[in-house]
Amino acid sequence: MDVDTRLLRYFAAVAEEGHLTRAAERLFISQPALTKQIRQLEALLGTELFVRSRNGMALTEAGAALAAAVPGVLGAWDTALRTTTAAAERAARVLRVGFVASAANELTQRIIAEFARRRPGWRVRMLQTGWEDPTAGLAGGEADVALLRLPFPGQEDLGVEVLLTEDRWLALPATHRLAGREVIDFSDVLDEPFVATPEASGWWRDHWLAVEERGGHPVTVGAVASNPDEWLNAIANGYGISLTPEATARFYRRPDVVYRPVRGVSRSRVGVAWPRTGEVPQVVRDFVRSALLVSGDGDAARGGPG
Repeated sequence: MDVDTRLLRYFAAVAEEGHLTRAAERLFISQPALTKQIRQLEALLGTELFVRSRNGMALTEAGAALAAAVPGVLGAWDTALRTTTAAAERAARVLRVGFVASAANELTQRIIAEFARRRPGWRVRMLQTGWEDPTAGLAGGEADVALLRLPFPGQEDLGVEVLLTEDRWLALPATHRLAGREVIDFSDVLDEPFVATPEASGWWRDHWLAVEERGGHPVTVGAVASNPDEWLNAIANGYGISLTPEATARFYRRPDVVYRPVRGVSRSRVGVAWPRTGEVPQVVRDFVRSALLVSGDGDAARGGPG
């Protein structure tokens, strides 16, 4: 019997939510369509997977057994797909470079040019991820190497080299009461609502809310943003302010948003990161060395990732 993995993903969503409507919203499909898919899966397996009631969808004994097995099945399939895609990209001489927001700032194009010099015939495919994934695709296998903001959750499991360090600034609506100041003390904005990254980004969210610098002062989240466009619109509309790298003032200029230096918070770092499990492909080593050379760390560039 062959079962479409799509049906398994739909089943998993209903099992986790315990409710058809919530699962349909999560999957971005209509409830009738989801109901049809669940019934199709039950028909293929020859058994009921859920007990329907006004309160939602409860797993049957067979459904509970399938729910326990599905994550492993889907995880193995996703791993197989990622491995196959990575092999195909290498065969096509394409290096997948994940990045978050402005990548390595103005160094990005120079790094790519240096990599092209080292690897004639290869090209770089830049893959931008949302802020719910601070690893820029490394955790899920979508990227071979990444340019991203440090620190981030899972960093200890990857190879990482720091490329540059810069101040963190504040982004505010142009109409904000502090927009006219040349420099802002962080203590003056502790009670302000902030625009936060999604909860899925883990403690990376806390880092950009400067939780450590607040001395126990609670954070007020005025809005949540998954990418620069959502973030800028939230700030411009007055839903909150936000800490951001200094480079943002150069890369994301808008007349309704202003950027100001801030005192009382730590600096931000940009790094190059790569998976450390198994043998590091030579093409990834070459990209890391290119990044280190362009950033000015010649000694590290000669060593490269181990």
